[in-house]
Amino acid sequence: MIKKIDHVGMAVNNLDSALAFYRDVLGIEASSFEDYAPDQIRTAFLKVGDASFEVMAPTSPESPVAKFLEKRGEGMHHISLEVDDIRAELKKLEAKGVALIDKEPRQGAHFIVAFVHPRSTGGVLLELTQKPK
Repeated sequence: MIKKIDHVGMAVNNLDSALAFYRDVLGIEASSFEDYAPDQIRTAFLKVGDASFEVMAPTSPESPVAKFLEKRGEGMHHISLEVDDIRAELKKLEAKGVALIDKEPRQGAHFIVAFVHPRSTGGVLLELTQKPK
């Protein structure tokens, strides 16, 4: 079952420049940072109410985020939906013919994640997220 919108992922070229906008203009401070080697990104989470912004910048030109930036430029990368049981959600989506990027959950920067292909969602990359219980 989908519980809530967990976060909105934003892809940027320069993490420090992007965070300056959120901090100096909007007054939102980053609550955590992480270098996530498997995807070659550095992330910052900015809590806003019950949800967050995840601001991501590539640490290598080979990063999936770097490739996203080359094609689409800076902006929204994904919407993350928190779910109770990620495996059950993936099975349900697959049974309905939804195109999945990840048929099995995997470790993401902060939680267990799986991505739904934008061709099934009207062009939006959806991330399913399951937090530890």
